[in-house]
Amino acid sequence: MGKKTAPRIASLEDAPADAALIRQVVASAGFECVSFSESRHLLLALRDAGFDLLLLDWQMPDLSGREVLAWVRSHLDRRIPVMFLSCRDAEHDIVSALAAGADDYMVKPIRPAELAARIDCLLRRAYPAQASPHAPLRLGDYAFDCALRRVTCNGQPIGLTPKEFDLAVLLFRHEGRIVTRDHITAAVWGREISPMSRTIDTHVSRVRSKLGLQAGHGMRLTPVYTHGYRLERLAHTERAAA
Repeated sequence: MGKKTAPRIASLEDAPADAALIRQVVASAGFECVSFSESRHLLLALRDAGFDLLLLDWQMPDLSGREVLAWVRSHLDRRIPVMFLSCRDAEHDIVSALAAGADDYMVKPIRPAELAARIDCLLRRAYPAQASPHAPLRLGDYAFDCALRRVTCNGQPIGLTPKEFDLAVLLFRHEGRIVTRDHITAAVWGREISPMSRTIDTHVSRVRSKLGLQAGHGMRLTPVYTHGYRLERLAHTERAAA
């Protein structure tokens, strides 16, 4: 199995001191943190790259954290956990954010140990399959036995090379989200690959072909230009129309 990559966390915070503290807490917990001081910059990044968790301030100079949350819940995988870090401590604000789709809410000032614990809890809750690299994985017609490194489709075994298996598991565990080329490189190969190399594209093509990732099986694997790939589970209407 390739090198395991750290979860990527996006932080929306316009106060430099708070942004620096959040980065320090996240990094100390073993996660990768990318800071954004404007909501529009975060939204642009979310269109192109995958994050495992979002930390949002409520009061921002452009779009509010509530508006960002509404966009995230309408356009991204709803399993992505979102946590508010805000000075707004009124009960109706907290209830409103949770009712709108936030998974957690912490009132500032930030308490580092508590923030790290809450982040860890949200990640474990949102991605239970990633808690153990050997945990079985089932999605649609597909079943992965990660301990024995076998995959079946409707009970029929499919032969994959070790790298193809690692790539397939990575894509299936991130179903609905963009998996960047850098993430694929680190997780499957554990080393840098030249941007000119066709290695990733070749392996993706083989995985798509061998697993039959098409509407008939309820899955679609599509490239995201210059960024990576996204595996999507099709709605019943799309599958029926195939």
